[in-house]
Amino acid sequence: MESNLPLHNTCEIAPLRKVLLHRPGRELENLMPDYLERLLFDDIPYLKLAQEEHDKFADTLRQCGVEVLYLTDLTAEAVADEEVRRQFVRDYLSEAEIASGRLQEILTEYFLSLPARAMVEQMEAGVRKAELQQFEKTSLADMTAFGETDYPFLVDPMPNLYFTRDPFAVVGGGVAIHKMHTKTRNRETLFGKYIFEHHPRYKTVPKWYDRAETSSLEGGDILVLSPEVLAVGISERTEEDSIDKFAQTVLSNSPTFRKVLAINIPKTRALMHLDTVFTMVDVGVFTVHPAILRDLDVYVLELGKNGKIRIREEQGRLSDILQRHLKLDKVELIPCGGGNPIDAAREQWSDASNTLAVAPGEVVVYSRNYVTNRLLEEHGVTIHCIPSSELSRGRGGPRCMSMPFVRD
Repeated sequence: MESNLPLHNTCEIAPLRKVLLHRPGRELENLMPDYLERLLFDDIPYLKLAQEEHDKFADTLRQCGVEVLYLTDLTAEAVADEEVRRQFVRDYLSEAEIASGRLQEILTEYFLSLPARAMVEQMEAGVRKAELQQFEKTSLADMTAFGETDYPFLVDPMPNLYFTRDPFAVVGGGVAIHKMHTKTRNRETLFGKYIFEHHPRYKTVPKWYDRAETSSLEGGDILVLSPEVLAVGISERTEEDSIDKFAQTVLSNSPTFRKVLAINIPKTRALMHLDTVFTMVDVGVFTVHPAILRDLDVYVLELGKNGKIRIREEQGRLSDILQRHLKLDKVELIPCGGGNPIDAAREQWSDASNTLAVAPGEVVVYSRNYVTNRLLEEHGVTIHCIPSSELSRGRGGPRCMSMPFVRD
């Protein structure tokens, strides 16, 4: 691999060199019990402790030789040009359904009054009505711009941002910028759009998918199993049409990938993405949730001689499918919670199957998932445990919280 490539990711377990994170910010302090469902949360993390846990995560990665990048920094750098910044504000407010009127004018003035990084942080946090009381209201239009309801926000917060895995995905030397399943999260992909269109380091990389598409694709459903094979979950949040389009683009343009395995998984919040039930930890070794230890429907997408996708259906056990398509001598599946229904359910809630590999046989995990962690060690896997009492409240693990930019 050329060390100067901006993006390179052709295997889940290849040594990790560069990763994108988002340190939780004030957006978590804008979570309220009445609006948790709206913002896709089940609980409210305590920000100070969540930041301490996330800093430990970042430090653990650095100790493993990984360069850590931050979403806020890259976005601020991408919108350094004044005209780009103005367009970014226009797009952001349009995504927030504030495309015109006096409120749009007030928010535009507010955002553009801030330095680039402070502006991005405020966008992430959302805007409370109380934060704009300094704007003088000189007309009836000004008075009514703030709305007549008791809803306290002019713009909703973006508390899911610390799960950088989902809004876009680095696949090979390119990136897929996603159409998210929920309106709540779709604004997150706007940050990726500007990074990969305007950041001097990343604006020229190939694009595999575009956020303007009509069907949803999320990064937690994309696993890079080898330089030739991708897996994509047909899940609660990724649709079949998206996989068709993604596969056509990647397989037509990537120099290495030859097939996409579309794996049909149960459509439930507990199993929302493929990587919540299945991650790669070593050559031929995978963590799994017991819910997929049964016959699965898998669709194999490959390019035909005419350059169009051809699809065939397979059914079988996950281990057999992986062994066949990855050409492995054997496959070991490590069940979440050891397969015990109580332990598995508890540790699935805190994403025991969602590991982040920093090298073959070496992964980052949440310390609280001690049953699964012990099994990983018994299978010869080196684990780096990070605290997670607050981070786990967002329902995502170390893989969810990271987007690899460069692997060997």
